[in-house]
Amino acid sequence: MKILIKVMREGLGRLIVLIDWIFSPKKIKRTEAEQADVDQQIVSLKLYQFYACPFCIKTRRTIKRLNLSMETRNAQAGQFRAELLAGGGEVKVPCLRIKQGNDIAWMYESSDIMAYLDKRFGE
Repeated sequence: MKILIKVMREGLGRLIVLIDWIFSPKKIKRTEAEQADVDQQIVSLKLYQFYACPFCIKTRRTIKRLNLSMETRNAQAGQFRAELLAGGGEVKVPCLRIKQGNDIAWMYESSDIMAYLDKRFGE
């Protein structure tokens, strides 16, 4: 039963990825100088995510709409999963790692992440 649920969840996630690809959000436009400034700020942000997670897809749609070239890290296994657990305290996605100087904050919850990105980089 557990395997069936996992297969169904993965299948639905892949379907959502396909729908997201077909109906991709329109990116906001910036001048070259504005985009260069945004690109410089984005270096301090990393999104830990699972590829087919609906909440991660929703968060990535916001990133795409805001025209942010943010690094995404697959936290399903390996190094990035260990980083997420060690730094954030739990393996829960999406999670935005925000580095400001020597301080690092871990923001969970897709709605919080999207609101933060909209406030910081939106029009």
